[in-house]
Amino acid sequence: MKSRRSFLQKLGVGVLGTTLPTIDSSAAPVFPVPNSLADKSWDEIRKLFPLTQDRVYMNNGTFGPCPQMVIDAIAISYQETCTSGEYGNYDAVRPKIAEFFGIQETELCLTHNTSEGINIMAWGLDLQAEDEVILTSHEHAGSAFPWLRRAELDKIKLVIFEPLPTAKENLKLIQSLVSDRTKVIAIPHISCTTGQVFPIREISAFAKSKDIITAIDGAHGAGTFNLNLHELGCDFYAGCFHKWMLGPAGTGFLYVRENRIDELKAIQIGAHSSDGWTLEPNYQHLENLVPTAHRYDYGTQSTPQRAGMGAAVDFHEAIGKDRIEQRVRELSTYLYEGLQQIEGVEILTPQEPESRISILTFRLDSLDYQDVQVELLGAGFRTRGIYEAGLNAVRISTHIYNSKDELDRLIAKVKELSLIVF
Repeated sequence: MKSRRSFLQKLGVGVLGTTLPTIDSSAAPVFPVPNSLADKSWDEIRKLFPLTQDRVYMNNGTFGPCPQMVIDAIAISYQETCTSGEYGNYDAVRPKIAEFFGIQETELCLTHNTSEGINIMAWGLDLQAEDEVILTSHEHAGSAFPWLRRAELDKIKLVIFEPLPTAKENLKLIQSLVSDRTKVIAIPHISCTTGQVFPIREISAFAKSKDIITAIDGAHGAGTFNLNLHELGCDFYAGCFHKWMLGPAGTGFLYVRENRIDELKAIQIGAHSSDGWTLEPNYQHLENLVPTAHRYDYGTQSTPQRAGMGAAVDFHEAIGKDRIEQRVRELSTYLYEGLQQIEGVEILTPQEPESRISILTFRLDSLDYQDVQVELLGAGFRTRGIYEAGLNAVRISTHIYNSKDELDRLIAKVKELSLIVF
């Protein structure tokens, strides 16, 4: 209790018998950051997650479990908030997150999930009837729904393409689809279906030369790649923290390139979106919107959840962003090569190394994907079925808490299932 009391007192948290000091609500929350984890083994890093040992979790593409330090950061912030009654400054983590993604603080909007960011992009762009937006046939519902609804209401035209196996082929395909009416290329960085990586840097460079906006679904990009959004070159990038960033659910971000802020209308606004207002019987006026991406996030936010985002950034940096990307690639490649040896297994994820990173999707000739899911779950593996795009497949998405031993066991089980014939 003594060590915990001392730690909480440093944070300004009242403990029984202590006096709560005055809190500086403008200061960034301070949480314990581990010493460098760069030299720690992956087995040691696995122990930093409270994940159950009763099953093998391979569904990080849906939800990434938090390491304990993220959970503690959230809990401590809730305790501090409820003990003091001072809500603190949820915005204090914005500079840290911006730096992590290689952007300016003024270009960062804090959202609740990727879908919220995509909605801000889809509804904020000035599009007229018959203007064209290019999408893939493998969009997640969070991307498909906003664009479909915008097309329904405003009569814009959605130009859909089926992804091809390689990066060069997809770049050429997108180039061939561009017309005088093309205004936006709105595709995923990594597809939720097969885990295909699209060449966003090259696509963005092409789009810029044509004055076409790039609005990227980055749900699977943050926390897999050592992501630098300025270098990536896109105009907008919507992502989340509850997947590969291993942060709390209900947290996300939207990157808006500085020169595009005034082009992306803030449809929904609230406190912090504007410099002020007047609302009187004889005079009503809204001051200018703030000149940053902060205009898109507004109102009361969860300080503890934002603290969890900061802790997730600290966790990634303690391990090393390059090291995490290399490990994610290593595990996925190991699984790819293992499943590739099994007769009756069709791997839908591209074979080209640059077109895959963290997700592998496959199907069995002899079994429906739902039957495969049931069998895998019964054997202690948590995976995800893929019905999107009519794929009838199973998706495996591993992260740094997984091991090659777990992958070997999965490969053995899939091989066993491949021998079942109906």
